[in-house]
Amino acid sequence: EVQLVESGGTSVQTGGSLRLSCQASGLSFDDHAVGWFRQVPGKAREGLAARSTTDHRIYHAESVQGRFIMSVDGAKNTAFLQMNDLQPEDTAIYYCAVDRQGPGTLRSYLYDWWGQGTQVTVSS
Repeated sequence: EVQLVESGGTSVQTGGSLRLSCQASGLSFDDHAVGWFRQVPGKAREGLAARSTTDHRIYHAESVQGRFIMSVDGAKNTAFLQMNDLQPEDTAIYYCAVDRQGPGTLRSYLYDWWGQGTQVTVSS
């Protein structure tokens, strides 16, 4: 059974930093594309970063480029999202997800397995 468990979400003040983690079981991140997404109630899920299966290159959305950094520790089967200079508009539920067969994109509908999400709240 595939399980993805996110952690690290909490409340933080504007300008603060957080590091989210996504621990996987039942699969290896080295064999699949993995991505980070976020969602605000009433809005579409937004792709933030993804690691390609082909060359393990990591891509970041323009909206978070320079502030958010994704990394993957294959030995620990854990993905991370380092978030810096957080703003109130970054308040959302953050999810990690795995694309079983695809190359790794920011398109959420292509992903097959999802974690339960972790809440990030940024206050001004």
